[in-house]
Amino acid sequence: MNANAAAESFFAICPRGLETLLGEELAAVGARDVGIEAGGVSFSGTLPIAYAANLHSRLASRILWQIAQAPYHDEATLYAAATAVNWHEYFANEQTLRVDVTASRTPLRSLEFATLKIKDAIVDRLRTDTGGRPSIDRAQPDVRVFAYLDATTVTLYLDLSGEPLFKRGWRRDKGEAPLKENLAAGLLRLANWSPERPLFDPMCGSGTIAIEAALLAIARAPGLDRSFGFERLRSFDEAAWRSVRARALAAQRPETACCIVGTDISTRVIEQARRNAGLAGLAALLADGRLQFAARDVRLSEPPVPASTGADANARGQIISNPPYGEQSSPKSASVPNLMRDFADRMKLLFAGWEAWLLSADRDLPRQMRLQETRKTVLFNGPLECRFFRFELVAGKYRARSGTHETKPAD
Repeated sequence: MNANAAAESFFAICPRGLETLLGEELAAVGARDVGIEAGGVSFSGTLPIAYAANLHSRLASRILWQIAQAPYHDEATLYAAATAVNWHEYFANEQTLRVDVTASRTPLRSLEFATLKIKDAIVDRLRTDTGGRPSIDRAQPDVRVFAYLDATTVTLYLDLSGEPLFKRGWRRDKGEAPLKENLAAGLLRLANWSPERPLFDPMCGSGTIAIEAALLAIARAPGLDRSFGFERLRSFDEAAWRSVRARALAAQRPETACCIVGTDISTRVIEQARRNAGLAGLAALLADGRLQFAARDVRLSEPPVPASTGADANARGQIISNPPYGEQSSPKSASVPNLMRDFADRMKLLFAGWEAWLLSADRDLPRQMRLQETRKTVLFNGPLECRFFRFELVAGKYRARSGTHETKPAD
């Protein structure tokens, strides 16, 4: 496969609400014919472009390679469509296989049976062509086939990603209710954050937002520390992949000045965040203070102080965070509404001129904080419909209330 090869068709899956941003991201790595759809982006390009999309995309969950599309109306025609594909062209019968099917308005009564028919078609075609058949492995397959059924058409894809792309290869300790890495990257893009502005996550958990920001700041491609599904396909062009990866390595800016700070009330979680950052290749930023994690009650938050790395100490920064809400457990010391009200008072007192961007499934968050949002974007954190609220922080008088108290970080 070379750069002059014929264009192929691909589909990139992403969290709902990030499709337009993903389209821009894919265009930046050379994707053509970019089409925004619900839950993802279609595009065309060579296989090396798809390699680059897997390596560089901070927002996609998977990159799928479209290999066939055909009409169907029942299980027999679905089987025939899958049998018509020369599967041996793409992978060997010794490799393990998994098949997944999604559908919209399909006339078929059972997606489980549809999945079985496609799996049987693949196995039967390989047995006919090679004399052997692949084993099925739902946990860690070598090759994964996706099928999408609409009312009249089946589209067959090969997964080029392997593990989902939000699995960057560094996470060991997830902490409680983790935010997926690609959604965290989406929050940064929606907030239009750049390394010139201090970034503060006062409820950072295992550090996902701060780590994604640090990787963005130093222009480190999110897929540099992991492998991909396309490396196990017959079409894999190792020379092209080495070239794509070498360009990504050369594009890094490890000395970028930035001020990124995450805090959490739990010292245990903060230690997890530091470990995660080290595994993500950010030890140098931790060492010189460009990336900091500290145990602190959110109600005692203070604007971060940049290390002496060239960051502007007077720059008005951004708070970007995923605070607790009903589906997550509350801090021991306060109910979530009271916690957010106290935090809002703290922001008014000390963060005037900053922006706060908060992701929450609780639509009452602005009322709880007694703040008026200037923007809200619907996003999905897994199955949860959330709002990404933007607040412009102006100076406000702090009114102490009975029960307001300082709480030391917890283990």
